[in-house]
Order: sequence, then C-alpha cells, then structure tokens
Amino acid sequence: MLDIKKIRKDPDFTKEKLATRGVKPETIDELLSFDAKRRDLIVESESLKAQRNDVSDQISQKKRNKEDASEAINQMKQVGQKIKTLDDQLRKIEDDENNLAAHLPNIPHDGVPVSLTEEGSVELRKVGQIPSFDFKPKHHWEIGEELGILDFERAAKVSGSRFVYYIGDGALLERAVYNFYLDQNTAAGYTEVIPPYMVNDDSMFGTGQFPKFLETKAGYEIQDSDLTLIPTAEVPLVNYYRNEVIPTEKLPVSVTALSPAFRSEAGSAGRDTKGLIRLHQFNKVEMVKFTKPEDSWKALEEITHQAEVNLQKLGLAYHVITLTTSDMSFTAAMTHDLEVWFPAQDKYREISSCSNCTDFQARRAHIQYRDEDGKLHFVHTLNGSGLAVGRTVAAILENYQNPDGTVTIPEVLRPYMHGMTKIEKQK
Repeated sequence: MLDIKKIRKDPDFTKEKLATRGVKPETIDELLSFDAKRRDLIVESESLKAQRNDVSDQISQKKRNKEDASEAINQMKQVGQKIKTLDDQLRKIEDDENNLAAHLPNIPHDGVPVSLTEEGSVELRKVGQIPSFDFKPKHHWEIGEELGILDFERAAKVSGSRFVYYIGDGALLERAVYNFYLDQNTAAGYTEVIPPYMVNDDSMFGTGQFPKFLETKAGYEIQDSDLTLIPTAEVPLVNYYRNEVIPTEKLPVSVTALSPAFRSEAGSAGRDTKGLIRLHQFNKVEMVKFTKPEDSWKALEEITHQAEVNLQKLGLAYHVITLTTSDMSFTAAMTHDLEVWFPAQDKYREISSCSNCTDFQARRAHIQYRDEDGKLHFVHTLNGSGLAVGRTVAAILENYQNPDGTVTIPEVLRPYMHGMTKIEKQK
C-alpha cells in the first residue's frame, strides 16, 4: 500500500512513477478526490459530534434544574440523524478509497528500467560457463521420462495437466536440491521456518496477492473457508509479523523456508505445457528479510547474492537481470531475476526473483519497528527464491546430461544422494 500522505504531497511524482507501470494519471486524481471527501466528512462529522456533546451537557443541566429541554432534545435528534448520514457516507468513501489504493502497485525505484512490456530488462552480469555438447542436448522432460524418474502421464491421469510424479532417484534429486538450499541459507544466517501452507485473506492481502488473485483466479481458494493455498512461502513468512511491532534490536530478520507453492497459472495457456517449468504445484525454498528502510537496498544485493551462491555451487551458468517497471511484481520497487541456462532451449530461464518491496507490504500488513526515539516506522520487506527447486532439477538434468542418457550429479549434491555420482535408468 502506498503512503497517501506522500501522494497528497506530490501527486505529480506519483503519477509519473506509476505511469511507468501502466497506471493512468486520472486514477491518482480519483484517489485524491476520495481522500479529500473523506477528510471533509471526518471534519464535519467530528464537529457535529462535538456540538452534540456540548448540547447533551446543556440538556443534562436543564433537567437537573427542572427546566424544559424538549427543544434541545429535538435538535439533537436531528443532529444525530445527520451524524449517522455522514458516517454512512464516510464508510462508503473509505471503502472506495481503500479499494482503489489496494489496486495501485508499488512505486518503482529510480534504477528500474522503464518499459510497459517485459522487453528492456537490463543484464547486470553473466556468471558461469555455458556447457557445450558434442550431441544434441535433450529437454529435461525427455531425459526424466527416459530415465524413469519423472512421470507426467500418470500425474495427468491422477490430477490433470501441469503435475508430475518424481520417482526413485528423481525424488531423491529433488530432496537433495532443497536440503542443499536450506543448508546453504541457514549457514548464511537465515533462520529456517516451516510455515502453514494455507493462509487467510488478510495474509494474502498483506503481501499483495489479494485483491488481484481474486480477480484473475491466479490462486487456489479453499471453498467455504477464509483460506487459500499459498502461491509462495513469502506469504506466511511476511505475515508472521502482521499487526506487530518488531523490536529494533531484532532487525534485520532473515528467514528461509521450504514449501510447496500452488499456482493456477491462469493466463498461461500454451506456455511451457511440458516439463517442470510451469506446474500447478512445485517446491520452492524462499528467503525473506525484514529491515530498517536505510538498510533495504543493501539487503536486496545480499539476498540476490545468496541465491547466486547457491547456483554457483551447483555449477550452473546463469545471468542476473533487473526487470522493467511493468514486468516486476505488483509489490516490488525493484526486482533482480536470476535466469539459469537451459541447453535444449538455448536460452536462460527464470529460476529466482529477488525483490525489495520497501514499505509497501509492511503498510498493508501493518508491520512496524520503533526507533531509538520511540517513534514507529514501517519496516521494509524483501523476498527472494533461494531457489525454485523443480526448475533447478530441470536445469541439472539438461546441463549435466551425458550422451548415454545418464545424468551426472553435481558434486555438492552427492552427499545428499548417498554418494551417488550419476543417475541411470531406473530398473
């Protein structure tokens, strides 16, 4: 949620910044109109309430003096009705203002490339050696099915499209990857958390998925309940401190969690219909940070670095890009994406997004800290995939494939796979 005081103070700045995210200037004008009406109604209502209190004292005094108070009583009934009308109008204006404000994305940082499409992202760096093959590299789903470690056909029979069974060494590889990530993240100072996998509407609103997810049908809501299956562990991790004041001495707070993520993939028809890239259910290791405002940009580089270290230790080539104003998430002020190399597709594909959400989520979820002078401020929140596990498995299968159809296991994962050095066809 944006700070209405800042919008009120410099509406032109807000219009200019949000225009880069597709928000029309008249939307800001409408918001400020609601805001002005709301404040006028508050002043008028409070004035009448003060008047009612004064006259109520006069009525009490008249009654004590056994004087006629009927005229004043009738007058107060009229005032009371007017107050009720004003308060009803105020609730309506507040609802309109809050609904409009809830649909406004975060203000992009000055360093974010401006574009109304995903084209125009800026490459920050390339890391690692892209592998070369003396044979035509296969797609990861071909490798997985031929080895007998991935089964999409039976998953479709049981659950529908965009689901998968991991079998035998495939399941072991998936488990090895997420245990490796958790160990790396906790060694770097993140506290491991096992969060709930279902969250209520307030939590989905707090991290910015609602109301958008409701309108686009992007999530999985539990029928006849106030619960939604999490689209990412970011939701329960950030909302851990919802409606709380974090002690200053605790900041920064860094947490990590493995969780399933559930995405309806609405609007993705025809995209990545094969393989592990775009499933309805997948595992992801998430990283979340809570910081003071002055520390959040350094924290963005730290959380990005941690995701990079994980990829580097796996020996996977990748590059880091800064997303455009329209391509980054609704809540982000800046996003660095890590894209890992996929040989069969001959291109980089996203495996992690690391974002600084500044105080945007903290305002929605009301997460604050108290400074040395006792004044309350909103924290800044950051999140990053550290990393998407299924996409990592896919990248390993493609980058470490051998001519005979086997897959070499990256050295750092071998201790997690009982010393195994190669995945061969399941017997």
